[in-house]
Amino acid sequence: MIDMSEDLIKNSYNIQDIIKILPHRYPFVLIDRIDEVKQGEFVNAIKNVTINEPFFQGHFPGQPVMPGVLSLESMAQATAFLMLHELDDPLKKNMFISGVDKVRYRRLITPGDTLNINIKLVSKKLTLYKFDGTIKIDGKLAVQAKISSNLVDRVEV
Repeated sequence: MIDMSEDLIKNSYNIQDIIKILPHRYPFVLIDRIDEVKQGEFVNAIKNVTINEPFFQGHFPGQPVMPGVLSLESMAQATAFLMLHELDDPLKKNMFISGVDKVRYRRLITPGDTLNINIKLVSKKLTLYKFDGTIKIDGKLAVQAKISSNLVDRVEV
C-alpha cells in the first residue's frame, strides 16, 4: 500500500511524486510535472519535449515531430493523475481511455517545446469520467480533445 502522507496531498508534484501515483514508467511516462491540481476539478501538467525522446528516431528523421497519439496520451496521463491522486491507494486503481472525441491538432510538437496540459473534469457517472483537455505551447493552442475514461481495479503483477 502506498503511503499517501502529507507530502503527496499537495498542489504541485514533481516526477518522483507522479510515478508514485501513475503506473507509467520510462519511456512511457509523458508528464514531467504537475503545476496545479484541484481535486475533482482540474489539473495543469507539464511535458518537456526533448530530442532524446525515443520516438524521434523514427518520427521523422530530419524533421522530428511528436506523434499526435502521444500528445493525446500525455493528456490521458494527466486525466488519470487528476482522479488517482485523490485516492488513499492510487496503485489499486487505473484509468483507461474509453473514448476520444473532437480532437484537433493546431500545430506540430517538436523538440524544445514545453507542453502545458490543461485538463478539466466535465462529468462523472459511476466509473465513467469525461474531461475537456488542451495542450498549449507558448500560450498557443496545439491540441484539444474530449476524453472519456473508466476507473477500474488494477491487475496485480
